[in-house]
Amino acid sequence: MEKLKLLHMYPNMLDLYGDSGNVEILSYRCRERGIELEVSTHMIGDRETDFTQFDIIYLGGGADFEQQLLAEDLLSCKDKIAAAYNAGSFFLMICGGYQLMGQYYKDSNGEKIPGLGLFDYYTSASTDKRCRCIGNIVVETEIDGEKYKVIGFENHGGQTVNVKSPFGKVLYGNGNEFESSAEGYTEENVIATYLHGPLLSKNPKLSDRIISYCMTVRQGVKYLPKPLNDKLENDCRKQLFERLGV
Repeated sequence: MEKLKLLHMYPNMLDLYGDSGNVEILSYRCRERGIELEVSTHMIGDRETDFTQFDIIYLGGGADFEQQLLAEDLLSCKDKIAAAYNAGSFFLMICGGYQLMGQYYKDSNGEKIPGLGLFDYYTSASTDKRCRCIGNIVVETEIDGEKYKVIGFENHGGQTVNVKSPFGKVLYGNGNEFESSAEGYTEENVIATYLHGPLLSKNPKLSDRIISYCMTVRQGVKYLPKPLNDKLENDCRKQLFERLGV
């Protein structure tokens, strides 16, 4: 059986809105293709983690308090995480995880939480704690040359700027900033987004895009995942899109 390895970072702290469900979805969709997804965790204080040994590195969402608690530990892993990124590991980052991989996050009290600096973007929150981007969001992205609507739920006070390659175009909701036209950040081996939900349960093609990338890197030839029965997911997506008018 083929095997992929996933590192779930700080699962006890970065799990807003069921973000850990993204790992369950990846595990299920791998298993249906005869692929074992081996899941390991990285917690505060772990010093032996070799990030380059993982095909997927995952960070979920967390509130300001949790981000402050883990920022020092994350920075201590900076060089190892950068090595994994440069080696081609796939990075999936949701909300707080997205923010922490940038230059910094300045919270609503004006306190600056240093980011890993892996990417050029940075985030600042409004000083008005009630001023947040909240609600359903739909983003149009591109997967294998085809447009694909990604749906999720956003709830963030942070406004992320200096994003050079957005994840997608906002069709409904806010995105990186209030009433923004762009959402998230992406590269060939990176998806960073504010979409909770969990993200992958509502967007099966996005899961398969991650699996395809990782298996292609591991096998050295283009991997085309076997189609699964996604009728239920697609019916739900259709209903949501009709309700939101997108």
